[in-house]
Amino acid sequence: MAHAKGRADGILLVAIFGLVVFGLIMVGSASSVLAEQFRDDPFYFLKHQLLYGFLFGVVAFLIGFYTPYTKLRTVAVPAILMALVLLVLVFVPGLKVVSGGSARWIGVGPITVQPSEIAKLGFILYLAALLERKGSDIKDFKKSVVPFLVITGVISLLIILQPDIGTLFTITVIGATMVFSAGFRLRHLALIGLGGVAAFSILVSTAQYRLARLFVYLHPELDPQGIGYQINQALLAVGTGGLWGLGFGRSRQKYSYLPEPAGDTIFAIMSEELGFIRILILLLTFAVIVYRGYKIAEAAPDTFGRLLATGITSWILIQAFVNMASVLAITPLTGIPLPFISYGGSALITLLFASGVLLNISKHISK
Repeated sequence: MAHAKGRADGILLVAIFGLVVFGLIMVGSASSVLAEQFRDDPFYFLKHQLLYGFLFGVVAFLIGFYTPYTKLRTVAVPAILMALVLLVLVFVPGLKVVSGGSARWIGVGPITVQPSEIAKLGFILYLAALLERKGSDIKDFKKSVVPFLVITGVISLLIILQPDIGTLFTITVIGATMVFSAGFRLRHLALIGLGGVAAFSILVSTAQYRLARLFVYLHPELDPQGIGYQINQALLAVGTGGLWGLGFGRSRQKYSYLPEPAGDTIFAIMSEELGFIRILILLLTFAVIVYRGYKIAEAAPDTFGRLLATGITSWILIQAFVNMASVLAITPLTGIPLPFISYGGSALITLLFASGVLLNISKHISK
């Protein structure tokens, strides 16, 4: 069904691209020491992010923005199949790229792709189409809950094997918000929630490194040179920043003290350089994006658009929260990028495509 077009949400557009530009600036600062050390070019990672993240991301954004979002139903199944294939390919010798003991990337020549980022997008597209198609059967356990559990279970298993617990948590919570929005019965949601908690408990208790991360979360002051090193360095960076920060480019932790200063822990570098007051502006920008995103979902003209907008907005919210909360020791430390900001082309491209779709949906709501 075609819907009358209006203007896209300008505030959301400015907020998203404001974060992207800010992210590029911070990647340049946070990565400069490592880039100089390993590539003899302090701007190497910034250039890479511009070329393989931002430029391709803008193209992806425009595709998502101008392609009628209702046509995405037709690519929902191919998208989830492609995501599953890519998740399997990370275990193929010659293609997989192992870093930090995890196989989360596929490498072909100089190009690396992180399939879990594509899986998030494919999962949202497929789940939105699946739940819309169920219609009045949405409250039926066999017809709706079982198919949801099957696809979520398959993706979760492949992500666990990488392993990537941060992405696993993100995808499962995205799925939970979408099925809640779709109208699952409360008892079915409670059953899914209890099952998820039980599965997560088993997952943590059967792997030593996961127990170690939980131990560090509960007692970050212990073993500061061992398993507690990263979280303690991150907390030191945040604490050193104080109210106003040390100044742009003046981080001390990026001098080979804090692992992945431009990636998963860039929030710590930002806090150190910019301070609490300026970081509040970042938090408010994320809050604006989430608020506008859920308002778009609420006013979407059809079920597919509502579920898509819910999934995309939840993706941004959950991932931003997990990244920042883990750096602040509010949650156990987990490797997951800060949306629109962390270094990584796959994450930026997929999020910009999803943002284009979200703004696309905003053109069709009643103002």
